[in-house]
Amino acid sequence: MLKLSVIVPFYNVRPYVPDALRSLRANAREDFEFILVDDRSTDGTADLLARAERELPGAVLIRHEENGGLATARNTGIDAARGEYLTFLDGDDWLAPGYYAELVAAIEGLGCDFVRTDHVQCTARARSVHRVPHGRRNVVLSPRGAILPAHRTTSVDYAYAWAGIYHRRLVDRGLLHFTHGLRTAEDRPWIWKLHREADSFAVTSLLGVFYRRGVASSLTQVGDARQLDFVRAFDQVIDETAADPEAAALLPKAVRTYCAIISHHLGSIERFEAPVARKLKAMSTAALRRMPQDVLDDALASMDAERAAKLRRLRRRPVQGAEVAA
Repeated sequence: MLKLSVIVPFYNVRPYVPDALRSLRANAREDFEFILVDDRSTDGTADLLARAERELPGAVLIRHEENGGLATARNTGIDAARGEYLTFLDGDDWLAPGYYAELVAAIEGLGCDFVRTDHVQCTARARSVHRVPHGRRNVVLSPRGAILPAHRTTSVDYAYAWAGIYHRRLVDRGLLHFTHGLRTAEDRPWIWKLHREADSFAVTSLLGVFYRRGVASSLTQVGDARQLDFVRAFDQVIDETAADPEAAALLPKAVRTYCAIISHHLGSIERFEAPVARKLKAMSTAALRRMPQDVLDDALASMDAERAAKLRRLRRRPVQGAEVAA
């Protein structure tokens, strides 16, 4: 068995592909494979990947016939992966030389299901280190124990699949795949599932992923209807957490986070086209009404007054069924 499978989806990121591929070459090892998933790019990305298939050691190129989104592309890579360990990289990001060898050494030394790492965020020429919001480092812990407390930023809020490494047994247990077809917030139900159901994890201060912010084609920059998939993603978090044996303890965190994300999108509603903005309000209202109302009341009571008041008004907003239809 290969030691590591690196899953790298690409979709219309041609200007950044050379950086990603050079950094993969600087991490190549004979027991590593790089699964390059072209999600039906139309901008010349596919030509660069075809060359990489020939020239990059360990490269495996898979082409989608139709664009399926990041979650689906990652699942394609997971299904093809042969490594004892798996990790992810986005096609517009890059790595420090030798980073993956250190990452594999970290998880082998700790012997846990998955390891989470810090990363460097890059916006234009600015660089900033972003840390996993968990204080204990290089100690094997229970993932479930890192979900709470509800009122603080915790590991489930650090929802970056590429900031870590994962043992193959998580694939075998059905814990590593993403929700098919999600166009945004795909990491949210995924990280919650890992923390609820995996047996062990650790956090290390290893730095080596450079995350590029502000890319024009990124869904974080695009104000179209695909952004509304965050509702589907967080509905899944709520539903699955409500079925957990410790739902009473965990749901306040899930609900509070969902409310924060709704508030975030409403706070930048001007970037959406008018029909999408109306749909955002309607879907958010419906989402608030679907949440466990007693848990929601407690969450709103713990928020700052201005944000809580906006969400309460939104919950009371009249909504037509057609407004929330998919």
